[in-house]
Amino acid sequence: QVQLVESGGGLVQAGGSLRLSCTASGRILSVGAMGWYRRAPGKQRELVAVIPSGGSTDSADSVKGRFTISRDNAKNTVYLQMNNLKPEDTAVYYCNARITTFARSQDYWGQGTQVTVSS
Repeated sequence: QVQLVESGGGLVQAGGSLRLSCTASGRILSVGAMGWYRRAPGKQRELVAVIPSGGSTDSADSVKGRFTISRDNAKNTVYLQMNNLKPEDTAVYYCNARITTFARSQDYWGQGTQVTVSS
């Protein structure tokens, strides 16, 4: 059984920083692309940033220059460093990863972590 466990959310004032972490565990053969999504109240889920197993990262225009995605392949962990946070960044943040096990290759999701930015 594969699990993605997130941590690092919380309440922060505008202009502050938070760092999210997400670790994949279980009977994993390999981890492909990993990413962060978010869902704000009353809005659809949107991609925040993605990092492939090799190659360059990509992120939403709204977070470029403020958020940085990175990963530690040895730990099957992806990070999202969020700086200069704004109230509009308030959302539940979800980790996503394409994981290959002995049975199949599929996308997995974390349980979500709340990020609240006060003005």
